Amino acid sequence: MKSSEKKFSGQPEHVMNYFFLMAEEIREIMAKLGYRTMADMIGQTQHLEVNKKGLHYKSRGLDLTPLLTPASELNPGANIRHMQYQYHGLDKAKDNVFIEKAKDALENRTPVVIEEDINNLNRTSGTMLSYEVSTRYGAEGLPDDTIHLKLKGHGGQSMAFTLAKGITMTVEGDANDYTAKGLSGGKVAVYPSQEVIDDGFVPEDNVVVGNVCLYGASAGKAFFRGKAGERFCVRNSGALAVVEGTGDHCCEYMTGGRTVVLGKTGRNFGAGMSGGIAYVYDPDGEFPQLCNMGLVGLETIETDEEKEEVYNYIKEHVDYTGSSVGQSMLENWDERVKQFVKVMPHDYKRVLAERAAAAEKSKAA
Repeated sequence: MKSSEKKFSGQPEHVMNYFFLMAEEIREIMAKLGYRTMADMIGQTQHLEVNKKGLHYKSRGLDLTPLLTPASELNPGANIRHMQYQYHGLDKAKDNVFIEKAKDALENRTPVVIEEDINNLNRTSGTMLSYEVSTRYGAEGLPDDTIHLKLKGHGGQSMAFTLAKGITMTVEGDANDYTAKGLSGGKVAVYPSQEVIDDGFVPEDNVVVGNVCLYGASAGKAFFRGKAGERFCVRNSGALAVVEGTGDHCCEYMTGGRTVVLGKTGRNFGAGMSGGIAYVYDPDGEFPQLCNMGLVGLETIETDEEKEEVYNYIKEHVDYTGSSVGQSMLENWDERVKQFVKVMPHDYKRVLAERAAAAEKSKAA
């Protein structure tokens, strides 16, 4: 018996019978309304009416007539359901270039390095390539760094969306909103060029990636030399992210993974954060007033093991981005580590303690 079947009582035939009965009832309702197909019913809002008994006192005054007026009455010549296909321009996407140049890696797992320019018209860069990886190798993907995309320029919206394991995407430049959204095992690094730094650009004082980066990330790593916008790592459930400052609502609804902030944050940090751990560098003691304490507690990094973990996170950040902020911390780690605040969700801490106790009990037995 499959593990999924153990969770449910009953037989598959019961589900099949339910859907047969439901389909029969739907067919009867359609016949009463005078329709032969589901497609014929789309847009026929004249059959809908407001359930006034279900209205909230705040919504009783709403006039829903405009929503319930059939579109065909407003414009008899307009279609009221999907009748034509939208052109998405996927044949012109930058990923087609990546896929062609990564053929050897996709087919033979041979490591490749692909150097290309990128601009903010190239949205969701890396996603079609990730599809090619996942269709061949599933969730396991390829070995780390099999495909290295070395890009220069400006990443468009949702760059590295659902980036698969085995793909490393580095951008010398900056990137837009939603970078690494849904990150799925790949690696992302964004950093300014040495040329602009030599001209006076200070990465840690400037935003290099936009809002809502790593939204819903489940695995992988991201390193940003500079600040991120608002809602960084919202709903992160398993990825590591290192950044040098964030806007408001960082780590909101986070459920797993690790977030390391090497600079200042905005307000409402950790609202609804139920899992994972965040480490915030706070030498001036300003962070507690910016943190939403509803579900989390603030601690220091105590054990040598955890100190080494955070050290390695920052070291990897330095290796990928050349961060001078990170390098400065590593060179004076014994002092700097004392200035980090550890953001630990209460329930997550309890679960970890229970697991550790169970492991010890099992070991003793």
